[in-house]
Amino acid sequence: MNILILGAGGREHTFAHQISQSAQCDKLFVAPGNAGTAKIATNVALSVTNFDAVKELVLRERIEMVVVGPEDPLVQGIVDFFRQDEELKKLAIIGPSRRGALLEGSKERAKEFMALYKIPTAAYESFKAESLEAGKEFLTTLQPPYVLKADGLAAGKGVLIIHSLEEAQAELENMLTQNKFGEAGNTVVIEEFLDGIELSVFVLTDGKNYKILPTAKDYKRIGEGDTGLNTGGMGAISPVPFADEAFMKKVEERIVKPTIQGLEAEEIDYKGFVFIGLIKVGEEPYVIEYNVRMGDPETEVVLPRIKSDLVEVFQKVSDGNLDEVNLEVTAEAAATLMLVSGGYPEAYEKGKEISGLEEVQDSIVFHAGTSEENGTVVTNGGRVLAITSFGKDFREAIKKSYQNAEKLHFDKMYYRRDIGFDL
Repeated sequence: MNILILGAGGREHTFAHQISQSAQCDKLFVAPGNAGTAKIATNVALSVTNFDAVKELVLRERIEMVVVGPEDPLVQGIVDFFRQDEELKKLAIIGPSRRGALLEGSKERAKEFMALYKIPTAAYESFKAESLEAGKEFLTTLQPPYVLKADGLAAGKGVLIIHSLEEAQAELENMLTQNKFGEAGNTVVIEEFLDGIELSVFVLTDGKNYKILPTAKDYKRIGEGDTGLNTGGMGAISPVPFADEAFMKKVEERIVKPTIQGLEAEEIDYKGFVFIGLIKVGEEPYVIEYNVRMGDPETEVVLPRIKSDLVEVFQKVSDGNLDEVNLEVTAEAAATLMLVSGGYPEAYEKGKEISGLEEVQDSIVFHAGTSEENGTVVTNGGRVLAITSFGKDFREAIKKSYQNAEKLHFDKMYYRRDIGFDL
């Protein structure tokens, strides 16, 4: 079959890498893609939120399956667009409807969903500009640090963790009255700070059946020792050593099952991924947030560990028969290292020539922010390349990624040298 992946980052290159190996895949398209996807698929320059352009491509190239990578088109309702269109409604599309995508599109909605289905999470309240004073008052009832979250999509940057009450109150005012995060911050969720260690659990569901994918842990801060500004992610490992069988049983019983049961109870059309951001406090799991797609760079360590044919799995998801799948996962660990542009996550330059790609051995390089100019691969984003390696444990895997990072070069290239330091 002909398959289309929507998106341009490392996550989408990883999907393309896995899907291109399937005997079921005849032609593979990625829109808009990057220099990495161009090597294994046909890139098509279009915006992932221009649904009419997506429709035109699907009909022109006789595409039968669409895999949606990023959150924006999901929150804007691309699945509903397909379901309501006579020419598209029979297509397999991997991703939730707009109602399902609200779990990521609105922090407030996610919190209400967790409360309704008794899913463990931090205590919270949400506030708008007109209830600013009540929000400031609520902050005085909490112990520091204070967690402020913009309700809407803020490209992974809408969460603030602040240690001073005065600063937290000032930032709340900034968010609600000064448009710090634009419309995403029209509502702000304030929640209690949970002290523990974070991990990501990914679930694939057809809306009633589910499969828990390999666990992963990513490293968000730009600086070593988890210091400095938040980024989209500087590296990841899978599986997570501290997520043992007993802990994962709690995750499944207390979080995964009630989440899927909640989707089913509300008759939400949800055929895709649920990314559950968790924190382990003592031995107990709590949900920090839901995302409605795969994470990046976690995708670069989770998908390569799955040995099952991804296209066959996605077809079962689309048909509502995911219970028929026996998901095969390699016992090997995977680790990925993100190479970023100098200055990221603040201002950075693009168009820097990348050299050394052909010298990488025993690792996979996934392109995140790259493009091709006159046959040369150049940087085209803050996060540029992800180097994924396998090993008997994450230490062996990350060591290979570091060895290959030394073979790669672009002007002002930066990466963290301590991925996995806290494990």
